[in-house]
Amino acid sequence: MDNKTAKDHLDTVIRKARVHFYKPIQIAEILHRDRIEKDIELGDLETYRTLSRKWRDAISLRFIGRISTSSARYQDDLFINSNAIPPTVLVELGKINRNNNGAVEAYIYTALEDRLSQMSSGLSLVLQADTNSFTLRNFIESFTRSPGLSRSIDKIFEIVVYALFSTLLETLEVKIGVRIDNINNTVLNEFSDFTEKVLGLSEEIPERYQAAKVYRVGVTNAADRGLDMWANFGVAIQIKHISLTPTTVEDISNSISADRIIIVCKESEKDVLVSVLKQFGSASRIQSVITEDELDVWYEKALRGQSSELIGDKILQKLANEIRVEFPSTVPGFADFFKARGYQRSASADFWQL
Repeated sequence: MDNKTAKDHLDTVIRKARVHFYKPIQIAEILHRDRIEKDIELGDLETYRTLSRKWRDAISLRFIGRISTSSARYQDDLFINSNAIPPTVLVELGKINRNNNGAVEAYIYTALEDRLSQMSSGLSLVLQADTNSFTLRNFIESFTRSPGLSRSIDKIFEIVVYALFSTLLETLEVKIGVRIDNINNTVLNEFSDFTEKVLGLSEEIPERYQAAKVYRVGVTNAADRGLDMWANFGVAIQIKHISLTPTTVEDISNSISADRIIIVCKESEKDVLVSVLKQFGSASRIQSVITEDELDVWYEKALRGQSSELIGDKILQKLANEIRVEFPSTVPGFADFFKARGYQRSASADFWQL
């Protein structure tokens, strides 16, 4: 294998990586271990397949603030997929890296630094905006225009939906409740411990109410299935900014057990979505389909409508907070890291030609 082919494989992994950069970091740490400790054999996957997750996690915690929670099978795809970084590619990358004092490691971490800087710019769009200047469409397009951020557009779209929904529920002061109608039922007497522990109800407190809320499920990976948000009033919410296919729609239908599902998608995908759901017999479970165009209208009302003074700033604050939680928003300590590892920031990419 020549240098160019090895570089093409690495560039593909870097290009496809989401902001958290787990797979490129893992490759960098394997190469670092090979160069410094010399206690693994790049041609023998079993010498680093599992151990390298710990090496990656140490760096991820430092710069990203979290670690990968994907299944072992999904993580191993990095080495098994012929288009990723199988051992044959790692062997060639290792030669280049050792001959150039860690240049491939530096190449990967420079790409990580650039990616985090792009996300910082995305956060700045919110922090520097106010209710008069922020537009949802421009914000979303700023991520789709950037190759490094477009892989994470689904999460951005999810944050956009969460900020709006949660702010409106809070401002409207929506309440939901549970109540035992048949308070004299003998079952209540017999299972009073159940009603108290599971429902928080008793004969003395037969009903209770709380604020209606939506919750984001959390960070997921591209290969993971499941809902994106759920509400304590019985609705599951799926958010899809990616192009929908019959397989994607079937996954949406099969992976959620809720009786009421709200789906948020692009306008151009709505008809396809409804048509395929009918084919799978799942249309009755769909409470509503909300399009990006509708979100744009709602954001316009929230930021510049009659109620903007009540909710506009709250939505922008939630957007900023969720981006900070979901994505790394700064570029901390790279200078010290590069210096400690002996990486040359100013080095060109000419080493690939050697």
